[in-house]
Amino acid sequence: MKRTSSLESRVDYALILPVFFLLLIGITSVYIAVSQDYPHNVAPIVGQQLIWIFLGIGLAFLVMLFSTKFLWTVTPILYALGLALMVLPLVFYSPELVASTGAKNWVTIRGVTLFQPSEFMKISYIVMMARSIVSFQKKYSVRTLQKDFQLIAYLAAWTIPVLLLLYFQKDLGTSLVFLAIFSGMVLLSGVSWKILLPTFLTALVLLGGFLLLFIAPGGTTFLHNIGMDTYKINRIVAWLDPFKNAKSTTYQQAQSLIAIGSGGLKGLGFNKTNLLVPVRESDMIFTVIGEDFGFIGGVTLIGLYTLLIYRMLRITLQSNNRFYTYISTGYIMMLLFHVFENIGAAIGVLPLTGIPLPFISQGGSSIISNLIGVGLMLSMSYQYTLSNEQRHNKSRAYKKITIKRVER
Repeated sequence: MKRTSSLESRVDYALILPVFFLLLIGITSVYIAVSQDYPHNVAPIVGQQLIWIFLGIGLAFLVMLFSTKFLWTVTPILYALGLALMVLPLVFYSPELVASTGAKNWVTIRGVTLFQPSEFMKISYIVMMARSIVSFQKKYSVRTLQKDFQLIAYLAAWTIPVLLLLYFQKDLGTSLVFLAIFSGMVLLSGVSWKILLPTFLTALVLLGGFLLLFIAPGGTTFLHNIGMDTYKINRIVAWLDPFKNAKSTTYQQAQSLIAIGSGGLKGLGFNKTNLLVPVRESDMIFTVIGEDFGFIGGVTLIGLYTLLIYRMLRITLQSNNRFYTYISTGYIMMLLFHVFENIGAAIGVLPLTGIPLPFISQGGSSIISNLIGVGLMLSMSYQYTLSNEQRHNKSRAYKKITIKRVER
């Protein structure tokens, strides 16, 4: 008799649990932010967030049922679709939104802001990179320095079109996310340290040189003259000295630090936010957690992210599937970069880049994209459980045949 488990028994609840609590914290934080800043729009904004969450959950469970073969087959289509969607903000955008953010990264039609294509492209890019690495490694089993350079060039060919579109969108923050994903996946692919170390040192020198130029007398003027946008310069200035122009260009950063600092150990309490922090429902959502729930709330949030990533690593090691391993790596790098950058910017250790906090920040594109990523991880666990069941059933069938032969 075949042992067939139910669909529910194949779901990884240990992965879902931290995501559930993160979403719960997110809804609470968005409610607090909106009730303070837009008290007359609480119901529509929070209602929208709930709709996006339920839509994302539905898509996550749909993706969970994707077989490895199906996901492998549709990956190039997802990548091409992602690139096509990323062209849309260059044509359909809001001049007012571009003036306030400096980027053309949202699709806006007839005054209605719809979605941010680059959020969905992150998932398409991750699975495409994973597929490319596995294909390359199957083709070239023996690795040499030349093959490593060839692999990097191969992966760069998928990355450059995305970065070009982000350049035209003037979305530096999202470009950094893709570079973080690229770096993590290249590192795990086994590229020689003889390539990685010089690349890392070169990047470090370039970054140091840029900062020295930036703080030098006339440095910001020079950078502006060669094409660096004013809003990017202001963000770096706000990072280096958040209280220098606290009433104008560095206002957001200064208010963020004061708000988080005022929360202390336990926070001011639920919905007792006192300070105005621009876009705190989205990019600055961590200020709500820091101010209302204090250091304990912040540590709890980071603990949930740690638990989620730990569980994803366990699933990855358990599955022993190269394609899924690289998908997991890309998704974990994406999450880590978002968390470190968003929280780092809120507490002043990193410059502001407009990166949302996963599962927490208000915004449909980010929520749905991250939940689709969770769906991929659930699929990894689901397929592993399913393959174990099939092996077990085959083993039982073989034993029955053997016993029958012995009895005869």
